Amino acid sequence: MTHPLASTAPSPASSSWTWQGHTIRYRCLAGPEPAGLQRVVLIHGFGASLGHWRHNLPVIASRFSVCAIDLLGFGASDKPRSRLADEAEQPGAVRYCFDLWAEQVADFVQQVALQHAPSARVHLVGNSIGGVVALRAAQLLMARGVPLAQVILIDCAQRTLDEKRVAELPLLERWSRPLVKQLVRQRWLVAPLFRALARPAFIRQVLERAYPSGANIDDALVELLHRPSTDAGAPESFRGFVNLFDDHLAPELLAELTVPVRMLWGAEDPWEAPAEAECWARLFPCVQELKVLPGLGHCPHDEAPERVNPILLDWLQAEAGATAEVQRAWEIT
Repeated sequence: MTHPLASTAPSPASSSWTWQGHTIRYRCLAGPEPAGLQRVVLIHGFGASLGHWRHNLPVIASRFSVCAIDLLGFGASDKPRSRLADEAEQPGAVRYCFDLWAEQVADFVQQVALQHAPSARVHLVGNSIGGVVALRAAQLLMARGVPLAQVILIDCAQRTLDEKRVAELPLLERWSRPLVKQLVRQRWLVAPLFRALARPAFIRQVLERAYPSGANIDDALVELLHRPSTDAGAPESFRGFVNLFDDHLAPELLAELTVPVRMLWGAEDPWEAPAEAECWARLFPCVQELKVLPGLGHCPHDEAPERVNPILLDWLQAEAGATAEVQRAWEIT
């Protein structure tokens, strides 16, 4: 029997938006909330797309207006040529980085999500690298005066290979790092490596690690992750990502945020340790809550939507209720 909070509804049609000359795919569903006071924006992780929210979008839309977006270089969005930080400018090339994706999300919020409700408060929800994007986008939106309700992180990327965390790596990895950094710059190496990693059989193996319960690893999910990898530009976005050795870290962003942050984590995440998330929860005043879900991995929203969707709805409702209280107090005064 299907749980009512694990939607199996068919995916609604997607739309496109032109951003900095690139075509971006997104999907929005209107919710029933009065006066359009809230907008939820979902941001996927590495190698995924808006379809990774397949079991969450319809459920969230039962109460709130919600959008999901394909980051530049992923899903059905454009995949332009990559330009590394020390490479010369090239026509049409982009430097894939968290500032780029955060600017994309911030502009999407203002130009699309808030187009018909400019005073609505925004909830940003990000999984894996989408969590880092959400935190950085929150900074940009606050600087622009956009009212933010909260940021929700789902197994946020901890980026253990960043330059700022080199001292934490094993000695062998530190010793071999300069060679690895030189190799992953090379298109002649990156393109065949990407093709090898993007095979459906390998994708399924990775999913078996990412989803330790084995739930929802179906052909539709494998196809969702595989199909964008067949696009001509896919190796370029992969090249851009694997060369992000010095970029934003979540703790640095959390230290500067004042909006509420809530975190959801799979206890069996093979890549992003829950123990580090627990440290963030203790260290940063903006973190309001952390829930660690036993038995789940890196993508609990897709692995166990029947467990995750009620939490998301509760957290969204909590901040929506705070909005209503503030507005009522304003009206009284």
